[in-house]
Amino acid sequence: MKNLRALAAFAALTVNTILWCMPLFVLALVKLLLPVPALRRAMTRSLMWIGESWVSGNALILGLGPARVEVRGAGGLNRRGWYLVISNHRTWVDIVVLQTVFNRRIPFLKFFIKQELVWFPFLGLAWWALDMPFMKRHSKSYLAKHPEKKGEDLRATRAACEKFRDAPTSVINFVEGTRYTEEKRAKRASPYRHLLPPRAGGVALALTSMGSMFDAILDVTLVYVRERITFWDLCRGELDGVVVDIEQRAVEPWMSQGDYAEDREFRAAFHRWLSGIWHEKDAKIGAMRNARNSRGASVTMPGVSTTAGDRHAH
Repeated sequence: MKNLRALAAFAALTVNTILWCMPLFVLALVKLLLPVPALRRAMTRSLMWIGESWVSGNALILGLGPARVEVRGAGGLNRRGWYLVISNHRTWVDIVVLQTVFNRRIPFLKFFIKQELVWFPFLGLAWWALDMPFMKRHSKSYLAKHPEKKGEDLRATRAACEKFRDAPTSVINFVEGTRYTEEKRAKRASPYRHLLPPRAGGVALALTSMGSMFDAILDVTLVYVRERITFWDLCRGELDGVVVDIEQRAVEPWMSQGDYAEDREFRAAFHRWLSGIWHEKDAKIGAMRNARNSRGASVTMPGVSTTAGDRHAH
């Protein structure tokens, strides 16, 4: 029965996506073919509304309400603000959960995407229409042959991000670079108990490109009742509960004034800052899990009570 439920949910998600993609592509073509600034801004607002409505539909289909998702620290968020969202990464479900939690609380979440992907059929147009920030990066081998090109990719990315000064923007980065597993933790010799070592490059790119625009950094900690959960589990209705803890951090001037690729001192300072956040996050996850485990066989999450026998059955 749970697999039938999952199939029904997946079918409904597909229909929801197709229904919203049709007007999205129509407006995207209008935005592409009529390069009038005022018209493009109007199209962008409509496209963001389509994206938010798509997320709302997905959340309704998957049952991602307060009974399953506990949100902490969301007070004071501004839908008209500029934010950099950083988060630990446990599963593909993270993206769905974060889209749901931040939907219509802050601007529609955007990811940095390689510039070459703008030519990807259909999706490239959709990403461009939704104002995803495209980044340009030269490889180390290319820079070795063309040293005069150093810094060009950062300048190009900064120029591409200038358009966000006129429109509230949220950019998200999964700092670990990949989903957490115990195997990856051991392979990377992680100094953290519940996290992989942070990779600072993506955060540095966002802050050096857009740092002066951001109102705050939203430091998100995700903690699931179940250690492992897949997207199919989510479709099956087996999300026992997840805590989304949000901490607002200040964007300090030094973060956008250095050169992460070329300045060793700046890079070292950036790593110290990010490592400090990750140590705090690791301790927070440990405290949440210890509090949960101290309640014994019964694990209580917002609106959900799961016994040890139930967990074993899962």
